[in-house]
Order: sequence, then structure tokens, then C-alpha cells
Amino acid sequence: MFRSQNTNLYIAKGVPNLYFCSFNVNVIMTKLSVNINKLATLRNSRGGNVPDLLQATKDIEGFGAQGITVHPRPDERHIKYQDARDLKPLVTTEFNIEGNPIEKFINLVLEVKPTQVTLVPDAEDAITSNAGWDTIKYKGFLSEVIEMFKSNGIRTSIFVDPDTKMVEGAAQTGADRIELYTESYAHGYRFDRKNCIAPFIKAAKVAHEVGLGLNAGHDLSLDNLKFFKQNIPHLLEVSIGHALICESLYLGLENVINMYLHRLR
Repeated sequence: MFRSQNTNLYIAKGVPNLYFCSFNVNVIMTKLSVNINKLATLRNSRGGNVPDLLQATKDIEGFGAQGITVHPRPDERHIKYQDARDLKPLVTTEFNIEGNPIEKFINLVLEVKPTQVTLVPDAEDAITSNAGWDTIKYKGFLSEVIEMFKSNGIRTSIFVDPDTKMVEGAAQTGADRIELYTESYAHGYRFDRKNCIAPFIKAAKVAHEVGLGLNAGHDLSLDNLKFFKQNIPHLLEVSIGHALICESLYLGLENVINMYLHRLR
């Protein structure tokens, strides 16, 4: 048997038309988790139940998404705490609840027991998440909360900036994963994508070295996701909501989800 030049195709000597193809077993299949907060915002703007969040979740999973993400905030301006309870028996893929681990949030997560909880240090009045955790300063607090969730069978993830020190600090808390906060990459993508992605590549490599699974999210879009996926090693999951819903206004929800899945291959 010999290997053909510049390919992974192996040809069996003396056996016509018999070929073997090697596969890279280290290829990571990156999952798409759709954040449905914006659908809840639209529903809440008029009261009632349009759009129907539960039906939308069924459709999103039916269109191929491999996860559903919600981010309930204390003022419940988009996802309500009851939404998380209602979604739990409905979600057939992975269910990710993200938020600031205040007492009310912790109690909700322990009640619902999602697949994953992502800890985000956003202020109560924040419009959207705008920074990752200082995992060194808050090591004690994060370790305590993470142990509580893990003892209840919930996978844990910490939202962090692409800073290798913060990644190393996250590993010291006992977390299962980190989620890289990708706003700086998304904002600089059009102008200097290579320099913008460099700290994320370093952070991803360190995460793998210290045994952390890798997620990413915030302002990822159809425009910038493919380059991110191609350059970030060991990427397990992306959580995307705002851009995906905006793009769906023009292109349709089913079509957009499949476009994202194509970019993640």
C-alpha cells in the first residue's frame, strides 16, 4: 500500500480500484447553540405569546441547531425565569442557561438542571454582556458556585476574555469549560482579522493545555464565523443569538441556521 502525493488517499498495491482514505480523528465538530433571548424580547414588546417561544425552540432544533441558550436577567426584560422552566422538558438537544450567579439565578439553575450553565459577570443594568470574569480575583466565589452546580450534574462554563491568565485561572476553579468573549474579534474582523484573532488562538491553545473545553460567543455572525472556526482549535460550541435573529429577518430562520451549520463544518 502506498500514499498518493499530497493527499490522504491510500492505494492498495496490486488491487485495482481499491482505495483507503485516512481521517483526522482530531477534527472537532463544533455545535451551534441558538440564543433565543431576542425572540423573547420581541414577544415581551407586545405582551401575549407571539412569537411562541416554545414552538420557536422546537423549530430551531428541527432546523438543525444542536443547542438552545437562554440568558435570564433579574428584570426579565427578555427571557423570563419561567421560560427556563417551561423549556427544560421541551429541549431535546443541549440546554444552556447563562447569567450572573446571583442567588435567584443559582436557585433557578439548580431547579431546572440544564445541560450546561455559563457564568457571566454582567451587571443587572447591562444591556448585554460586556466583559469576562477576573478568574483570579473571584477564584473563591467561582469555585464554590461551580462545585455546587457540578455536584448536581450540570456542566459548567465561565465567560472569559481572551487572556491566557484568565483561562489558567478558570481551570483553577474546577470549571469544565470556558466561553471566550468574542466581541473584540467581531468588531475588528473587517479591519484586521489576523491580529484580532491572535489572542483567541493563544487562549484556545492554553485552554486545551489545562484541560478546559472551549466555547465561544458574542457578536459572532454569518460574516465572521467561518474565519473564527478555521483558526480556533478545539472549539466545541458557539452560542449565537442577536446576529442570527437579525439575519433571519431577511433570509429566514431555517435557512440562516443551516448557513451557520455550513460555516461550522
